Amino acid sequence: MEGKELIYCGIDWAERTHDVALVDDSGQLLAKRHISDDAAGYKILLDLLAEYGDTEENPIPVAIETSRGLLVAVLRTGKRQVFAINPMAAARYRDRHSVSRKKSDPGDALVLANILRTDMHAHRPLPQDSDLARAVAVLARAQQDATWNRQQISNQLRSLLREYYPSALTAFESWRNGLCRPEAHELLKAAPTPTRAAQLTRTQLQAALKRAGRQRGIAAEADRLREVFRADWAHQPSLVEEALGKQMLALLVQLQAACIAVDDLAKAVEDAFPQHPDAEIMLSFPGLGVQIGARVLAEIGDDRARFADARGLKAYAGASPITRASGKRSSITRRWVKNDRLNHAGYLWAFSAITASPGAKAHYRRRRDNHGDWHAAAQRNLFNRMLGQLYHCLQHGQLFDEAVAFPTPAEALAA
Repeated sequence: MEGKELIYCGIDWAERTHDVALVDDSGQLLAKRHISDDAAGYKILLDLLAEYGDTEENPIPVAIETSRGLLVAVLRTGKRQVFAINPMAAARYRDRHSVSRKKSDPGDALVLANILRTDMHAHRPLPQDSDLARAVAVLARAQQDATWNRQQISNQLRSLLREYYPSALTAFESWRNGLCRPEAHELLKAAPTPTRAAQLTRTQLQAALKRAGRQRGIAAEADRLREVFRADWAHQPSLVEEALGKQMLALLVQLQAACIAVDDLAKAVEDAFPQHPDAEIMLSFPGLGVQIGARVLAEIGDDRARFADARGLKAYAGASPITRASGKRSSITRRWVKNDRLNHAGYLWAFSAITASPGAKAHYRRRRDNHGDWHAAAQRNLFNRMLGQLYHCLQHGQLFDEAVAFPTPAEALAA
């Protein structure tokens, strides 16, 4: 509103308390508060903002060094713009106000408020995503974290088994997701050491496979496992072997919990993601299933005004290259500053699209053969192209069309 004094708020958050500072358009400190991290503290903050002109139509913008938590959820109610400032960026701004490198929580709140006063145009507010999109984001990110955690624990278990129990790795290597399968868990619990594995009978092996839920080929699989376990293998000293077996069982408990978490969260994602209006468009893209589609939605959200154009989205995902030019030297390299979760989802998406879409496969081969790209570069280029197509389809409410996305020349069709 013309003539209305502009107010900016900065909050330095902590685990138990927060410091709040309000400044006007000239940089004058108007108010500061020290509030607690509870409902009473949030009420003091909202009352303070209202006292200085915060309304539903003209809310006061807020800068804070996090994008999560109850405090941010309270601030995001209504149309208020909340800016999540990178802590490293805030530290650089702090040097503009003090050469002594001193630091204090009230001072940091003042710095954050002044960031909005001077450079609000250079920072991006938190997107106005729907509640359903934010719920999908919580589940998709949790499922992604659980998958990474499961892989980490599986690698630790594999490394441990190599030290004293290589027969187990040989027995499980023909199974998909070997160490993460219930059959592997039941067998390792029944025989935590190679000595005890060699003593397992056919009946015991079959019983372990049945407990794991296997229904077919039990007898043949039990015979194969018996041969592997009873082959000639090197052994650790008996006391060391028993100790390593106990260590393995402790690690196995963690792996089983991680596997359950991955499956439960995947089921939750399968229930929530299809309810979103953008799910139909995303699932129409080749290689983009429920899990990867949910991860993509989690990172790009459903706020159509979040990215000004497709180039902004591609840069955010790290799919588009970056040009560095200085003097007579110029180089084009991949982006290192990006959304790592979206970039990882894009890698899986492009990898699956190569086999699911003839056009995507032809584009990938063209990048490899004609442009000399390595596999990762060609796959990243494909992700860059499909991300632009996804942006267009979401903006216009269109489903993916293979003929439009990857038009084939007439001579190729004739051939």
